[in-house]
Amino acid sequence: MAIHFYRMSIQLNRINCFYGAYQALFDINLTCPAGETLVLLGPSGAGKSSLLRVLNLLETPGSGELDIAGNHFDFSRTPDQKAIRDLRRNVGMVFQQYNLWPHLTVRQNLIEAPCRVLGLSREAANARADKLLGRLRLTDFSDRFPLHLSGGQQQRVAIARALMMEPQVLLFDEPTAALDPEITAQVVGIIRELSETGITQVIVTHEVEVARKTASRVVYMENGHIVEQGDASHFATPHTEAFASYLSH
Repeated sequence: MAIHFYRMSIQLNRINCFYGAYQALFDINLTCPAGETLVLLGPSGAGKSSLLRVLNLLETPGSGELDIAGNHFDFSRTPDQKAIRDLRRNVGMVFQQYNLWPHLTVRQNLIEAPCRVLGLSREAANARADKLLGRLRLTDFSDRFPLHLSGGQQQRVAIARALMMEPQVLLFDEPTAALDPEITAQVVGIIRELSETGITQVIVTHEVEVARKTASRVVYMENGHIVEQGDASHFATPHTEAFASYLSH
């Protein structure tokens, strides 16, 4: 798959996000070219997860504009349901709690949405599942239920399930939280492998080492504001005192 360096995969202009009277995001401006791996870093309460949820409209901003994977939204009006569904076909999400269907086997978890949403035949969906199960070293677990899998295996199933939709953008919410170092290394390896396919990835993490190993771009946030953003060279030479201090802890 070719990587188009000059094609913007994600662009946010003046995004403000509110939970009732509380403002979670302030005037967020951000661009991410297609094929990049963007990591959102910052302390707890910085607004990282709110920003991630805006990218597939699990949160609807109060104002601003979003362009992602060829979909455009102007939040001066409420987005319609069809536009949100179209967006989610192109933007996959791997949740921190994995959100696997407990009553379905690993394979059934993978083929359910492609058959229902994309209208893929069961045969085509199974063929796609076989490839991903092999790639993510899950073939031996395809007939197991999620409760009989370790946290690391569930995480890989969640990634495989998102990839089944062949999204242009893949969002990860704290993909290595609560995983031991060996499993964390596996997840980092998967993210790096995916970056070679041309998919755009956005990762929320508070783990600086995970960020260093995966990011081609970084956004550092505090209190709902972007403090610093740029390419991976910012890890070696931060441009703000705040980011330098965060990296040194």
